[in-house]
Amino acid sequence: MPKATARYRTENGRKYLVQLCKHFAHKIEVDYTEEKGRCELPPGPAEMFADDEGITFVVSAEDEERLDKVKDVITSHLARFAFREKLEKLDWTAA
Repeated sequence: MPKATARYRTENGRKYLVQLCKHFAHKIEVDYTEEKGRCELPPGPAEMFADDEGITFVVSAEDEERLDKVKDVITSHLARFAFREKLEKLDWTAA
């Protein structure tokens, strides 16, 4: 099962984690606190970990095509919530 991780350095990591999880909870199963969350996205699950210095994402899927979709969903939604920080993309690495 392919996996990827990304780290976004920001002092608003906890805020973004909660925003993302609340947003996704309208349509999918989500479990979260201020410091960690898990979203059961259709292409594959996304885990989030927030601290004082940022937010880390760990995503996985059955294949590379689905993994790319999960990465796109996380990146596009975070970019919307972090628009004041002018986030354009996340740098994903294979896990």
